[in-house]
Amino acid sequence: MRLHRLEITAFGPFAGTQVVDFDALAGAGLFLVHGQTGAGKTSVLDAVCFALYGQVPGPRGAARGLHSDHAPPGLGPEVVLETTVRGRRLRITRSPEWERPKKRGSGTTRENARVVVQEYEHGGWTGRTTRIDEAAHLIEHLLGMTVHQFWQVAMLPQGEFAAFLRSGADKRREVLERLFATEVFAQVERWLAERRRQTGRAAEELRAEAESTADRIAELTGARRPEPAKASRPRLAEPADEPADIEVLGPWATELAGQLAAVHDETAAVLAGAEAALAAARTAADRAKALADMRRRYADALRRRDALAGHAAERSELAGRLETAARADRVVPLVRAAADRAGRADRAARRAAGRRAAVAGLVPAQAPEDVLAKAERLRRDEAAALAGRRAEEVRLRAATAELAALAAERDGLAAERAELSAALETLPGRVAELRTGLESARLGAAGLGGAEGAVADAARRLDAAVRRDRVTGLLAAAEDEHRAAVDAAQEARDRQQELRRARLDGMAAELARGLVAGEPCRVCGGTDHPAPAAPSGPAVTAADERRATAAYEQAQASREQAASRVQGHRAELDGLLENAGETPVEALAAAHAAAETAREELAEAAAGAERWAAELARAEAELTAARDRHDTVAGALTAAVTRSDELAAETDRLRAGLAEARGEDPSLEARIRRLERAADDLAEAAAAQRDAETAAGELAAARATAEEAAAEAGFGTAAEAAAAAPPEAERAALRDRIRALDTEEAAVRAVLDDPELAAAAAGPDPEPGVYAARAGAAEAAHTTARSAVDRARRRVDRLAELRGVLDRRIAAWRPAAHRHAVAAGLAAVAGGDPAVNRERMRLSAYVLAARLEQVVAAANERLGRMSSGRYVLRHTVDRTATEKGRRHGTGGLGLIVVDGWTGRERDPATLSGGESFISSLALALGLADVVTAEAGGAEIGTLFVDEGFGTLDEDALDEVMDVLDGLRDGGRAVGVVSHVAELRARIPAHLRVAKTRTGSTVTVAAP
Repeated sequence: MRLHRLEITAFGPFAGTQVVDFDALAGAGLFLVHGQTGAGKTSVLDAVCFALYGQVPGPRGAARGLHSDHAPPGLGPEVVLETTVRGRRLRITRSPEWERPKKRGSGTTRENARVVVQEYEHGGWTGRTTRIDEAAHLIEHLLGMTVHQFWQVAMLPQGEFAAFLRSGADKRREVLERLFATEVFAQVERWLAERRRQTGRAAEELRAEAESTADRIAELTGARRPEPAKASRPRLAEPADEPADIEVLGPWATELAGQLAAVHDETAAVLAGAEAALAAARTAADRAKALADMRRRYADALRRRDALAGHAAERSELAGRLETAARADRVVPLVRAAADRAGRADRAARRAAGRRAAVAGLVPAQAPEDVLAKAERLRRDEAAALAGRRAEEVRLRAATAELAALAAERDGLAAERAELSAALETLPGRVAELRTGLESARLGAAGLGGAEGAVADAARRLDAAVRRDRVTGLLAAAEDEHRAAVDAAQEARDRQQELRRARLDGMAAELARGLVAGEPCRVCGGTDHPAPAAPSGPAVTAADERRATAAYEQAQASREQAASRVQGHRAELDGLLENAGETPVEALAAAHAAAETAREELAEAAAGAERWAAELARAEAELTAARDRHDTVAGALTAAVTRSDELAAETDRLRAGLAEARGEDPSLEARIRRLERAADDLAEAAAAQRDAETAAGELAAARATAEEAAAEAGFGTAAEAAAAAPPEAERAALRDRIRALDTEEAAVRAVLDDPELAAAAAGPDPEPGVYAARAGAAEAAHTTARSAVDRARRRVDRLAELRGVLDRRIAAWRPAAHRHAVAAGLAAVAGGDPAVNRERMRLSAYVLAARLEQVVAAANERLGRMSSGRYVLRHTVDRTATEKGRRHGTGGLGLIVVDGWTGRERDPATLSGGESFISSLALALGLADVVTAEAGGAEIGTLFVDEGFGTLDEDALDEVMDVLDGLRDGGRAVGVVSHVAELRARIPAHLRVAKTRTGSTVTVAAP
């Protein structure tokens, strides 16, 4: 991927449109991005990342919106990037979500994020997509890396890699997991752990089911269940390696089944004998009981025959009464019909007399039926004619109510019109007055924006001046310390070299002190020592030399730290001078106070303008509403007057017509009801007269028929025949008594005529109680034996059923236990369980450790050059002292630094600032190589190194610049983001970012 051109509008600190020509900067291969603190150097990199991925990594992208605070409210943020990826020239135009002012009214509205991706082909730009998701898929596919990977690979943020270098394994793991696709291995760990839990639960549930079945067998048989040995924690081994488990339950259940079968056979033999004895006892008892019953029945029949002889006369008298009642039954219905007709004739006569009295004032007293009917028709015809005028009465009530409502409405409308007319006389003057005041206030508040900018600029310069004076003192003190440290380091160096030379001069005497007579010399091998050398002065030992070397290294480290402090204060002072210059603090404080006073005055004017505008808007709205309402009220009042006149004429006409129709009655409805009641009374009187005449004729005919029927039945009168007919209940009792006597006589005769009963009565007493007692005893013995057999059979059957269940559950448990053993062993290895994983590393940590080894190998290729061969990074799986107390599975990501000068291993935290910078830069470059290769992404043609060069001395800076020069191989362009002033002279191509009160700007300076 190579960047060509970047255009930034209203994005981050850039208020207007700024253009970065990367092609011009890439001509030199190496270019510098510099500027004041906070000017927006890193924001240029953010714009590149946002154009590609639509987001800014880290806290800068989440802390606030990307729309520039310096840009006009209506200017939307936009980034346009031209780049070549895998040989394809793309132009990406992207805007973030932002709030723009509404086109109508006040307030803001949200503008959604958008993107346009174009490709240059055939001499012009061709659109590829305008969808955000499609653009993201296209860019990630071409680059082959996510936004976090791109930020680490193409932008090389040194602050993050310095923290990565010094942090523990957990922090390194977080960074590496973002860059490398290790989620699948973490998912494997989680899947294996979950599989271990699932198989464990399944095996334990099946074990519990088998043991539950064994408990039921023990409860059934009364035997004690053997306790199976619990399996140890599953290992990567076959189930045969585990202790004996629930397999013992099957043989135990088989043994119990044999015992229950023997018990069942014994009880079955006892039951067979009890059944034979019971059958014999029951036969003898039944025979004795039957003979005693026959003797009892014969004696009872003799007693009943003697009692029936005294009831012969009673039966004859009952039969005569039933015959007389049968003759009277033919006359009784006719007598009852005549009595019913008499009642109906009496009721009809009384009703006819009452109805005649009700219409006495309407027709003559003895008027016939046709006169009554004619009077009814006349009154019904008049009532029907009056009913047709009911609608006039309803309309009169509605018109009267509407007329009253219109009167109230007219009064209200007249009062409202008077109020509106008064308001229309005063509101126009009020509006004109408010408009004049608003114009005056706006003129006074026009300069508020400039005043606020002046206050912010004055405050910034004042803070910079205060800090400038303080840093000036710190710089002077640091320079003094640095000069002292240089002198001390030089003295220590001279002392070390002097002792080394003295020791070398006295080395012969030192070797001579170790010679022993008869033993070979370590130099020449001879056993004779005729003239051993003697020291010419004070002896210098190896310990003296080591102490001098340590003192020199300590003095050199102090010198480097002092130089780092001087460079830091000097760089900070340069930036402060760019902001505050040489102006005294007092003068800047006075300027800040004056700007603050001017801003407060203009703020008061601006607040007044807002109040004037709000009052003017309310007054104008009130005036418009008053005019519209006045016109509406005037029209409504005119319509109400016209409608009142129409309704008044209509009510007068309806009242006159209704008064004529009701006559002397209080209302039309009362007259109609009076006529309808009179017609109903006349109709009822005519009907009652007809009914009375008909009932009298029917009564005379019924009485004659009843007398004729009584004479034919042998009675003197109909009344005599009615008295001879008893009630039906009495007749039923007579018939039941006769039938009972006949039935009893037949039953007694049948018993006395039976020869078997007669023979039984003549024989001896059979004594049935004795035989019944013997049968009861046999029945009890049989029941006891049957119960014992049933219990034994049920226990045998139930045990067979439970044995089948137990065998099935044990068979189901075996494969489940094996699966759990395998799953538990694999989960322990993948989870870093020290019992099976001697490295105590999780699977995901192991994969990340392999990636870290690749990163370290790539980093050492450059670290050796930048440190002049002194330092080498080494990856280790050993946990540090702080990590050893943690749970297993967290190691494998350790880093140590090997010092080639001393041969010792060092913790990265002990490196100096410059050493940490070159180490973290080497890590960053190594990680970029590994991530690019791992992701299969495009070659990075434009690379940025962000900050950290201020910690390097001159020699280290030369080495680092050589490495950066080497990055340009293959036409790669490298951008260095730094404050260090010395780099401006070393790197001729510059991208300068300058900040102003109205926003930042960029300037490209290429050789």
